[in-house]
Amino acid sequence: MAYSIDLSGRVAFVTGASSGLGAQFARTLARAGAGVVLASRRVEKLKELRAHIEGEGGDAHVIELDVTDHDSIKSAVAHAETEMGSIDILVNNSGVSTTQRLQDVTPEDYDFIFDTNVKGAFFVAQEVGKRMLARSRGAAPGSFTGGRIINIASMAGLKVLPQIGAYCMSKAAVVQMTRAMAMEWGKFGINTNAICPGYIDTEINHHHWQTEQGKKLIDMLPRKRVGNAQDLDALLVMLASDQSHFINGAVIAADDGFAV
Repeated sequence: MAYSIDLSGRVAFVTGASSGLGAQFARTLARAGAGVVLASRRVEKLKELRAHIEGEGGDAHVIELDVTDHDSIKSAVAHAETEMGSIDILVNNSGVSTTQRLQDVTPEDYDFIFDTNVKGAFFVAQEVGKRMLARSRGAAPGSFTGGRIINIASMAGLKVLPQIGAYCMSKAAVVQMTRAMAMEWGKFGINTNAICPGYIDTEINHHHWQTEQGKKLIDMLPRKRVGNAQDLDALLVMLASDQSHFINGAVIAADDGFAV
């Protein structure tokens, strides 16, 4: 007897969906049956992804979103619910980084990282969360409606790494944000959890693993390998599903043991 998770009838909102992990998350949720809202600044890339998802028989809608602009967040979430219906699943994925020593971080660098990774992630979750809360409070007996919020943190939020200290700080904030949301919103049936990926090979960084520096980094990893975006599929779908109803406030490392 096979075990499967079906997300048919659910609407998932994925930020940073134009490339990398975000694009893979969107494809995975669509394959599991969810209608997917693809949100990012790069609309043309989103349209390509939508065509791919629809080509596989999935349902996707494109929305322009700049997580550093609060008006853009409010507009994007409202537009998504108008087009697709109530958002059941949020994958809070948008993120940026810089590579530099702490003494070289400028106020502009700091704001660049924190405005997206922390402030942006918080206000996206807040906007979606408020709508989930309103539905839960207004639900008729026997028709209680909650939600799933999946914040994409990083193993860098659990283990400090050299030359990306500000990024590590931002992802540690996402970890605590996840726990705070889980504590406040859990009683309304909204489960908030975080995935902390390790080093993952995507189209954005693929070339790096072929360089001398990249090969040295791989050699330092526990099993001397980087992951693939598909390695997060099962964890993502589980956290997005009803089967995760007893998982709230979890911070799950998916890093091949690097943070141990």
